Amino acid sequence: MSDRDEFGAFLIGFFVGGVTGAIAALLLAPQSGAETRTLIHDKAIELKDKASESIEDAYKKAEEAAAEAQARFEDLASKTKVRAEELQRRGTALLEEQKEKLGRKKPAAEKPASDEAAA
Repeated sequence: MSDRDEFGAFLIGFFVGGVTGAIAALLLAPQSGAETRTLIHDKAIELKDKASESIEDAYKKAEEAAAEAQARFEDLASKTKVRAEELQRRGTALLEEQKEKLGRKKPAAEKPASDEAAA
């Protein structure tokens, strides 16, 4: 997640730096008003194209990240389901084992009580 945050910060810095540089170049360039307007128009088109490319790249990366997250989720869900089924089987086996032990001990526990009643 921090890689994505760093990429976003880089992208914002890239745009801000580009705009700042373009403005400084236009204001400090010794040109006529018509030439400056033409240059501003051309730079705006370039900036728009770069922004579109960056947005498309970011969208593709977001789709890839979502697909990766979905795959990880499905893998984790599958592993969790298998582990839960294993634990349920073990718990059932342990329960049955304990029931058998209790069943075998009951008659032994009843014998001394019946011996005392007979005495």
